Amino acid sequence: MCDLDWPVLAWLGIGQRRWIPVAEPSSERHHRVLIVGGGAGGITVAAQLLRARPGLDVAILEPATVHDYQSGWIPAGAGLLPLASTHRPEASVIPPGACWIQSSAARFEPEAQRVITAAGEVLRYDALVVAIGLQLDWGRIKGLPEALGQHGIVSTYSRDHITATWAAIRGFQGGTALFTHPATPIKCGGAPQKVRYLADDVFQASSGVGVNTQVIFCTAMAKLYPVEAYNTTVEQIVARRHIDARTLHNLIDVRATEQVAVFEVSEPGGEPRHEEIRFDLLHVVPPMAAPDVVASSPLAITGPGGWVEVHKLTCQHKRYADVFALGDVSSLPTAKSLAAVRGQAPVLVANLLARLDGRALLAHYDGYTACPLITSFHSVVMAEFDYTLQPVSSFLVDPTKERWSMFLVETRIFPWVYWHRVLKGRLHESRFLKPFAPLVRALGLARREP
Repeated sequence: MCDLDWPVLAWLGIGQRRWIPVAEPSSERHHRVLIVGGGAGGITVAAQLLRARPGLDVAILEPATVHDYQSGWIPAGAGLLPLASTHRPEASVIPPGACWIQSSAARFEPEAQRVITAAGEVLRYDALVVAIGLQLDWGRIKGLPEALGQHGIVSTYSRDHITATWAAIRGFQGGTALFTHPATPIKCGGAPQKVRYLADDVFQASSGVGVNTQVIFCTAMAKLYPVEAYNTTVEQIVARRHIDARTLHNLIDVRATEQVAVFEVSEPGGEPRHEEIRFDLLHVVPPMAAPDVVASSPLAITGPGGWVEVHKLTCQHKRYADVFALGDVSSLPTAKSLAAVRGQAPVLVANLLARLDGRALLAHYDGYTACPLITSFHSVVMAEFDYTLQPVSSFLVDPTKERWSMFLVETRIFPWVYWHRVLKGRLHESRFLKPFAPLVRALGLARREP
């Protein structure tokens, strides 16, 4: 159980207070369930475990003092949400009954059923959940780390640069605005396009800027969206907006003072070549991978990414039966998004409890994920799909269409749902918003097209 130091007093909402158990440092401790990572995946799993089995010994290993709603960063930067609404104290989201160990993992030793923390503590467990997220590899693009925030080079993938990024977009005076998508899996795969569409709206609204601007989107992917039905929609939007979209273009170098971006371009059936594009504004999405502590551990798959190797249906590790993983750090073959976590968490929880009880693992994850693709300041394509790479819909409307109603869901409903339902363990269905379906249908009928 959790050995307590002076408890941390966390303020929740207005006038509500509770005590958060914080583990006192010790050389070794044991927990029934150890969750590594206190982001969306870790907190959701902890909350659902404790709602399903009150009193269960659950510990969360997380060093951060601030919890981010990262899905809100782009809308907030664009002025659609208050930026302050996208983060809260980590203590305020730790589920009642969970023990918070405020440190990070330094080493995984699954053969011995233990994790070694950065402080040198030994954490033993009966079941381990890895929900540590992923890391941004800015350094894999030559010249980028030192150039970010200068010479028109920006990114909404850095909390510290959100405000400056949107100031640069709003202050853009015309020229070439270049947006990129890397060759690796990334968190929220539609985010690079959301920024591009919203920026294009800003350019068009500025007198003289829109007509004097060329918007270029360079993606390392073979097409603009991995699901064909949504790819067709995106291609139509790009054509309507006269955006120059270039596939198989992977950013490898930034010559900041020259304002030149260098891409490795894959030629089908031929050798890769390099292409240089001069820019006045460059929005970069960095390559991403599993954190080094995971990628270098026995938990990782063999090959690129270093993801935790789990079964695609059960979220259980393929070699260590007492280990589970979900979210961005997992090898689950679907898009890395908050919606995927919503689908994975109840499956993982059910199977973890079955493992503790010695029962068969019967819960299966179908690959459900979603990316609310913001296509303007009044429209969203609610791109939902599963392992079949076919569109599915939680809202009983055609998900391939741009909709004002989905814009309201993304900017008004989802933030509330995240803080008050997802992180509280109260959202158990992968088709997640059934309580809101009548409202959404009504809005969709009222105005289906932007």
